[in-house]
Amino acid sequence: MVIALAALLACAPRVGAATILTVPVGNAGNVADTTGFGAVAYDYRIGTTEVTNAQYAEFLNSKAASDPLGLYNPNMGSNARGGITRSGSNGSYTYAPKTNMADKPVNYVSWYDSIRFANWLNNGQGTGDTETGAYTLLGGTPAPSNGLSITRNAGATWFLPSEDEWYKAAYHQPAAQGGDTDDYWLYPTGSNTAPTVATANSVGDISNPGANVANYLSGANWNSQNGNVTTVGSAGVSSNSFYGTADQGGNLWEYNEAVINGSFRGLRGGAYNIGSGASDLQSSARNLSGPTVEGVNRGFRVAAIPEPSSVALMVLACLLVLSWRTGRS
Repeated sequence: MVIALAALLACAPRVGAATILTVPVGNAGNVADTTGFGAVAYDYRIGTTEVTNAQYAEFLNSKAASDPLGLYNPNMGSNARGGITRSGSNGSYTYAPKTNMADKPVNYVSWYDSIRFANWLNNGQGTGDTETGAYTLLGGTPAPSNGLSITRNAGATWFLPSEDEWYKAAYHQPAAQGGDTDDYWLYPTGSNTAPTVATANSVGDISNPGANVANYLSGANWNSQNGNVTTVGSAGVSSNSFYGTADQGGNLWEYNEAVINGSFRGLRGGAYNIGSGASDLQSSARNLSGPTVEGVNRGFRVAAIPEPSSVALMVLACLLVLSWRTGRS
């Protein structure tokens, strides 16, 4: 009975938890692209979409009642392209996605915000610590004292993807499995042709879903004030990468773990308001950002390496509980 109760609790949905959907990235040991990126020696999982406003609001409600780490940027509430409001006073702040913004990607986050979110996931959400776990951040301040020396800790189960992990999920598809002749596509929509520019309907869903569609601006119509974030995944599964990720091209630039030029962190994938057309969505496009920058066109997705033994035991426990329930009905 005790085992069954424990399993029942484990299988029950967590109230107020952020559910992160992931897809498996297999073909371990693949070789790098001609750019030098994309080789990953192990299987892992990566977020199907960018982290959304709804997921980040759960994080804020768990960890930012007083927000000494600056996890919330006021532009999230005041800017039309931000997606989260804050209510209450210091010590009792609460957060909620704006109307029609829950499933849009969170923006106005820094690189440090992204790894603190990963730590929170790694530590079980809820009251889970933001300063230890997948990464160790020192100083207890928004910009940690160990800054650009931060690297992923051994044993991390949730983390920001490395540049190779991000790149492989976006562009890799073995030729033997229907991919390009060199095992990599030029665009993360499974194509060597520039994606069709997405248009958004009144609630911010992509209104022209289909194959090879992405949320970015192009050519003479470009203006940094045009466009907007769109609902994650609304370009449709035909625009996903080989492994099933959505929006790795366009929507928001996404942080990765790379250190570039000594004082910057890596960005990949382009954004809704880029001025260089589809070129920033290409596999050859590598961008960078100061780790404290919280811009309207920056976001992130997370990756994971689950513990197979624990997952297998949990699945078995859930099956036993379901069988126990059925037998008593």
